[in-house]
Amino acid sequence: MKILLVDGTMFGRKTGAILEQVEQYIKELDANFELEIMHFSEYKHQIVDGSPLNDDMKKMIQKFEEADAYIIATPIFQASIPGVLKNAFDFLHPKTMRYKPVSIVANGGTYQHHLVVENQLKPILDYFRALVTPNYVYTHTSHFDADNNITDVDVHNRLREMARVFVQYCEMSKTLPKETIDQH
Repeated sequence: MKILLVDGTMFGRKTGAILEQVEQYIKELDANFELEIMHFSEYKHQIVDGSPLNDDMKKMIQKFEEADAYIIATPIFQASIPGVLKNAFDFLHPKTMRYKPVSIVANGGTYQHHLVVENQLKPILDYFRALVTPNYVYTHTSHFDADNNITDVDVHNRLREMARVFVQYCEMSKTLPKETIDQH
């Protein structure tokens, strides 16, 4: 299975650091997955405005389409997901993530920002009919050292558990047809 780990921001290193840790935990559970971290900062983004897609956006869309499952990582800015992440979702066909496993990791500067995952990101993934694991992990700035290493033991344990559940979702999704009976 191809797993796309999405670093959904143009700024900072914490979401990438979380993804690297999750990648390691997934590899420990199942070394057969093909894992790729996609850093949005490495792409030339454009606004969804109907103009022809640039090569980077075509490449990004293709990576989403070819993936069998996703780990979505997002910082929380101004009580919201970054515009670049929402914009990326807007480029995708509604069936791109259908019945594919998704886990969420997020980080922010206040503990209340975890609600953004519930109020903004989960509804978007529900629209795509993704198989969202129930145990997303939210981190706070205090969980990292100056080099963006995760220092909180509880966060490591939650990331391990999320990875374990994600791997099980991936296994269960293998036999679930992606085509639906309905046309929606």
